[in-house]
Amino acid sequence: MTDSQANTETYVNVDTTIIPLPCLTDATLTLESRIATLTLDRHDVRNALTGTALVDDIVAVAEWVNRCDAVSVLVITGAGSAFSAGGNVKDMAERGGDFAGDVAEVAERYRRGIQRIPLALEAVEVPIIAAINGAAIGAGFDLANMADMRIASSRAKFGETFLNLGIIPGDGGAWFMQRQIGYQRAFELTLSGRVIDAVEAKDYGIVLEVAEPEALMERVMEHARKIAAQPPKATRLTKRLMKQAQQMELKPFLDVCAVFQGMCHNEPEHLEAVNTMLEKMANK
Repeated sequence: MTDSQANTETYVNVDTTIIPLPCLTDATLTLESRIATLTLDRHDVRNALTGTALVDDIVAVAEWVNRCDAVSVLVITGAGSAFSAGGNVKDMAERGGDFAGDVAEVAERYRRGIQRIPLALEAVEVPIIAAINGAAIGAGFDLANMADMRIASSRAKFGETFLNLGIIPGDGGAWFMQRQIGYQRAFELTLSGRVIDAVEAKDYGIVLEVAEPEALMERVMEHARKIAAQPPKATRLTKRLMKQAQQMELKPFLDVCAVFQGMCHNEPEHLEAVNTMLEKMANK
């Protein structure tokens, strides 16, 4: 992206309402039919998350989504041949950029840099779908695993390759992947550092579906449109429940369910949905 494109505020018209989009530097963002699509747009470096402004862009979009009631689904994909190549290996070799300094300096740079992504995406209130158009390597693989659903191009490759470079998954990948596919498989992929194709990723449960490259975004949008057609406030509450269910005991979780259900029953969208269903039943 050129300097003239950076930090330019844009707007979209949604249901006659003008909505400002966040200012992005190395990514693009669109909003249509309640679906926000974030495209990582540094294909010159295979959408590396370090040495670019992509960390700031991803965090800005995550925070914006939570403030924007016009969004029901967030899709994340990459421009070019890669979804994301993760860290910039040239910077690692030169001990520059995000990888410069002593232990304390590097640790602080991780906290203020790439580790902002998992915290921001874990807090996103709407469903996130990763459209994995190409290689998702290292932190790029971890970024994909931060989504709620993953649909991959048949050209996609996946690798938790940190150990191959003598480092560990510093962005939280060890936390996310074992929650997706279990400890044993996550352990093997992480310790071997091997790269797998989309078919094996589907067999492991890493991705939900594999599509041909030209059909990837349409398949992703089919899923996104189904979710976006659901009552939006109940959709956000449902995602919160799904996340909390991973961490709570049953009894306190049921208490949360009861409160959320009370909120839903008092929302106009609930009655609208009920009346729509009754009309369909009457017309059968």
